[in-house]
Amino acid sequence: MAGIKCPKCGHIFEPSEAYRHELEDAIKKSTEERHRKELELLKIQAIEETERRLKAQTQKDLKKAEKDKELLEEKLEKEIQEREDFQKRAMEKAAKEAVNKNRLEKLEYEKKLRDMQKALDDAQRKAKQGSQQLQGEVLELDLEEKLKNAFPSDEFLPIPKGVEGGDIWQKVKFNGKVVGSILWETKRTKAWSKGWLAKLKDDAARVSATESIIVSQVLPEDSKNFDRKDGIWITTYEHAIGIARFVRFLITAVASVKSSASQTGEDWGKIRDYMLSETFKHRMQAHFDSVKTLRDILESEKRTAMARWVKQQKQIEKLDSNTVTFYAELKDIVSNLPELDELETPLLADGADEQETLI
Repeated sequence: MAGIKCPKCGHIFEPSEAYRHELEDAIKKSTEERHRKELELLKIQAIEETERRLKAQTQKDLKKAEKDKELLEEKLEKEIQEREDFQKRAMEKAAKEAVNKNRLEKLEYEKKLRDMQKALDDAQRKAKQGSQQLQGEVLELDLEEKLKNAFPSDEFLPIPKGVEGGDIWQKVKFNGKVVGSILWETKRTKAWSKGWLAKLKDDAARVSATESIIVSQVLPEDSKNFDRKDGIWITTYEHAIGIARFVRFLITAVASVKSSASQTGEDWGKIRDYMLSETFKHRMQAHFDSVKTLRDILESEKRTAMARWVKQQKQIEKLDSNTVTFYAELKDIVSNLPELDELETPLLADGADEQETLI
């Protein structure tokens, strides 16, 4: 190593071997620390990008479903309007033709008007029922798809003829065997009807369903997210999959106890009584409330972490720049200072293409 010239007095002196090694070690440690932080940041950015893409895809699917629904509703409204316009023109034409006719013809005309009005009312009523039925079918198909994804080993069979109240018939499988079934019914109305319970109970008896579940937008006033009334489970669409997991566990647990030679009928009866008790209901409600709380906390932490990551990125970029400047200043002082290849790599701001490759 050549002598080092003092920038103040101009005196040239030879650095010691220990000082040279100490300087090289300091540079090496600084470079390694920078690379470690760069790698951590790249990992964090990769996770962020993956989450962003998943969220974007989910939003895209939801928008497509909403768009399809809007198109169907617009088509139905257009057909209703065309029918009303046609009937309106027909009534106007009939009125003009009947102006100059006698009283008998006038009475006949009035009767026609009443009949046409009744037909129009019937058409509007049927159109409204068709719209509600369409919305219910969309909800039913979406729920069935979610159930199939959540429980791929179960069977989903068509509803037998004569069972008008059921929408989805789920055969529960345990260890490759059918151990019970769940009869589902979806409701998309503005008011709850107690008559649904008796109807679904009768339908469940016809197909020998082990359990029955009603998924409704509106629950009874004394029910929050789910409940069990008259032997029928009721829940909202949001908690349908969660209820399905508990009901399946009840069915499979009872089947497992029944098949075990070491267990008695009293044992599986106790299990069923517990899972149908108020205590179990409160525990399930606490579970749903906890999940909602955790989801809210997670969203808050995501926002906080995003702000922290942006701040750390700026700090790392600043540290990166200071390291390069520090090395350049030493290079001016020590002309034969060893070259560090690491300083030739692009800074974090230039590594976007590499990050995309990693992802």
